[in-house]
Amino acid sequence: MKILVCIKRVPATDTRVKVGADGTSLDPSGVQYVLNPYCEFAVEEALRRVEAVGEGEVVCLTVGSQEAEKELRTCLAMGADRALRVPCDSAFALPPATVAQALAEVVRAEAPDLVLCGKQAVDRDNAQTGAYLATLLDWPCVTEAVALEIGTGTAHVEREADAGHEIFDIALPAVVTCAKGLNEPRYANLKGIMAAKKKPLETVEGALADSGVVVHAMELPPGRPAGRIVGEGADAVPALIEALQTEAKVL
Repeated sequence: MKILVCIKRVPATDTRVKVGADGTSLDPSGVQYVLNPYCEFAVEEALRRVEAVGEGEVVCLTVGSQEAEKELRTCLAMGADRALRVPCDSAFALPPATVAQALAEVVRAEAPDLVLCGKQAVDRDNAQTGAYLATLLDWPCVTEAVALEIGTGTAHVEREADAGHEIFDIALPAVVTCAKGLNEPRYANLKGIMAAKKKPLETVEGALADSGVVVHAMELPPGRPAGRIVGEGADAVPALIEALQTEAKVL
């Protein structure tokens, strides 16, 4: 079994974002980058599926700059066998459709049995790349999976929906995006970290077409206004109702 996992390098969720001096990009200074948390679920699930079969290969793929090789090495330290990177110095600014086109080219060349992705990247929260990728490949797709079982040429996938859980049986190859609750990602141990240094990490070609997107300006949202105490206890209720009606206009 061969499973390919698409991963992304993202700023840590506790990063205080600053707009760059050009006003159209983020200031990268002082930003700590990590493997996208939802991608961790995808990598862990790929490792578990291959371990359950007893043989196979886990390949991790990203579109990004050379700095993104740090996150690929993290995947290799967790247990992945190989890593691939499509060079791109501005991956953060690329829309999901453009990224999916580059990924699709590599996926076709690798011909995996299954592609796993995080359900979304925590930097842009688009949650679209996996579905775009499946569309380009003309493969079945299930998003936000919380349970996955692999059979002979098929996958049994469970996802959370507004009305409950949905269960799908799909033919392989397919694309599945992974949500929290699917598993508990492992930590890379010292042995894995040392082994990752010797595992293959290749740069591959991927068709990065012009996205047609131009960022004209970028700014942080305005700060929240300071709160106001209108009174104490039951005596404050009339003043609160008046403020909600005349100022907030929510009543």
